[in-house]
Amino acid sequence: MLIYNAMKQYIPDRIKKRVSVNSESEQIKKILRELSLNTVCESAVCPNIYECFSKRYLTFMILGNRCTRNCRFCGVSPLIKSTPPDEKEPENIAKAVNLLYMRYVVITSPTRDDLSDGGAGQFAATTEDIRRLNPYTKIELLIPDFNGNKENLEKVFKAKPDIISHNIETVPSLYPSVRPSSNYQISISVLKAIKENGFITKSGFMVGLGEKKEEVVELLYTLKDAGCDYLVIGQYLKPSKDAIPVKEFISETLFKEYENIGRKIGFKNIFVGTFYRSSYLAEQLLQ
Repeated sequence: MLIYNAMKQYIPDRIKKRVSVNSESEQIKKILRELSLNTVCESAVCPNIYECFSKRYLTFMILGNRCTRNCRFCGVSPLIKSTPPDEKEPENIAKAVNLLYMRYVVITSPTRDDLSDGGAGQFAATTEDIRRLNPYTKIELLIPDFNGNKENLEKVFKAKPDIISHNIETVPSLYPSVRPSSNYQISISVLKAIKENGFITKSGFMVGLGEKKEEVVELLYTLKDAGCDYLVIGQYLKPSKDAIPVKEFISETLFKEYENIGRKIGFKNIFVGTFYRSSYLAEQLLQ
């Protein structure tokens, strides 16, 4: 069965998420408002937001909720005017983690090419503040590519998070149309640098953007060769009217095939399916 959604595109009836709002969701929103914090859950229009909020899962988005890149799959709005990092943000995130009793936290950001260090210093400061107030909380950083700048990557490495993730997002042939302001080879080099510096390494990408099956399989091998330990593959779902349309809704059979190939070539764990996103159930991926 097909249904017609607000984005003017037919989608399978199975591509839907039950909304569940409870007191936990309301408490999270209250804390976020009081501490002036952003989440990628809200800014990127994640389909899992209510499920995660109801379980006290969320992914903080530092450095504002506007991006300097023009990725056509993304729900994050473009940055019009450069603004400096919020000096109180790292401490406020640490407070939120404490208030929510989070034992695993994911920190990400929009790409901020307008900043001299791409925001690397804010990632480091946030990691350090979380650790001071929450010494038993594991910290995952989902970082942008910093244009491959080694000094900026080193700032992140020195903060010593527990895991560092960088999403490859799609197959290389689609970068010109899907990620015109990003570079596939730079992203691969970032993943290699993360692994070479001794960190648990994670990545993720979407399917349903027009990629071919053989391209996905080749990407799996490339990511493994780059040192990627953990991987997440999810269905692309159009987040706004201006985003690129879904080219294909991937069958559960094909998702399972990708999962089996990933396990066969040696990823420590791999989550594959319609609603999987890079930070969705992040703690469980590492178990």
